Amino acid sequence: MIRSPRAWALEQNDRRTVFTSGTEATMFAESRPFRVAPHRLPAWKAVLPIGGHAELLQPGRPVTAAPGLLVPPQLTHTCAATSPCIALFIDSWLLPSRPEPIRLDAGAVRRVLAALGTTDSDGPGTCVDLAAGYGELRTLAGRPAPLDPRVAHAVDLCTSLDPDMPLASVAIEVGLSEARLRALVRQDVGITLTRLRRWGRLRTAIADLPGSTATLAAATAGFADQAHLARTARDFIGRTPVSLRRAET
Repeated sequence: MIRSPRAWALEQNDRRTVFTSGTEATMFAESRPFRVAPHRLPAWKAVLPIGGHAELLQPGRPVTAAPGLLVPPQLTHTCAATSPCIALFIDSWLLPSRPEPIRLDAGAVRRVLAALGTTDSDGPGTCVDLAAGYGELRTLAGRPAPLDPRVAHAVDLCTSLDPDMPLASVAIEVGLSEARLRALVRQDVGITLTRLRRWGRLRTAIADLPGSTATLAAATAGFADQAHLARTARDFIGRTPVSLRRAET
């Protein structure tokens, strides 16, 4: 839930990586095929290959392949794209809860890409319309149930407005006991406030990477150290901050 859009693009040899984050979504784009390690993201992920297809592997299950995929939060999986690709991360409460990935056909992928404002076969630049992309995904997946206002404010505090505020203080701010707040967040969002806070900090750290060292980005975002940032990145998105700056196979 980063309020002001933040964006960067990095180029190395024949590879271009683009990052941008706003209220409705966070985006990574890769200018060539890519694969990420097993991870469990506390948000929806739309995998939108540009001309190829997406592959998803869950432990103990066969590969799911489609022109595009919409992966629900908290699903342990490995993901790959066979072409340049866009990945959109959408906060869990912004789409209706579903237990299984949603296959997107080629037409649906084209509509989301068009809504973002990119038709380039190598992927987008930093000036994409994240709100329009999210709107198209909501058309495909449906409207979510509204959050309890107290939960919405607590999530906002923890992930954007004041991520260092102790959870006990957050509970007082929204007029609930800490135990009741934790229970309501788990019920309405499906993810703990602690995990949501780490997700918000990760997005902040990644947004700062090009103009900073990983150590400074970690400290600025509220991580204990660079190792804590790297562990969180591997857990949530299947890649490390350092990997964003170098070519991967």
